[in-house]
Amino acid sequence: MTAAAPPPPPPPPQPVVVVVPAGTHIAVTIQQALGSKISQPGETFTATVASPVSAGGRTVIRAGASASGTVTDAKALGRFKGGASLSIRLDTVRASGQTYQVASSTVERAESGKGKRTAGFIGGGAGGGALIGGLAGGGKGALIGGLIGAGAGTAGAAFTGKKDIVIPAETTLTFRLEQSLRVTLPPPSSN
Repeated sequence: MTAAAPPPPPPPPQPVVVVVPAGTHIAVTIQQALGSKISQPGETFTATVASPVSAGGRTVIRAGASASGTVTDAKALGRFKGGASLSIRLDTVRASGQTYQVASSTVERAESGKGKRTAGFIGGGAGGGALIGGLAGGGKGALIGGLIGAGAGTAGAAFTGKKDIVIPAETTLTFRLEQSLRVTLPPPSSN
């Protein structure tokens, strides 16, 4: 009699694609000061994800993950109808070793030139002007998602005496996905 052949080994575990749904909030902490007088349109900035983002019962984006963005507009006091304005957008976020690009709206901060502050950060997509952005980057197989501001972390915003807008380094801003984001995670461990 011959011995029975051993069963074939199980197939290797496959990566898992998790969809982070539109409407998910992502908080990021900016790494350098941004301001209406100190920043220039097109200037890039770095940030880190402030708290983990979960979807499908798994952590998809870890706290501390890197992110980056762009200043889309910066006007110092007196250059824009007497007031100052600042607009930023987040462009990338790292997850599981890949950078994902995210299409985003912007969030603006406006300051009137007459000494009165506008009502904090104004969230908005195409309509209201606001200071927020998008995250993500373009790793292999990455799909595009978008972020718009869900709340703009006004607690950390500070102003100079002349009412130019300054967002200090280490300020946390919260963003909201405008479109879903597909993230490829490593295979679940068998442990």
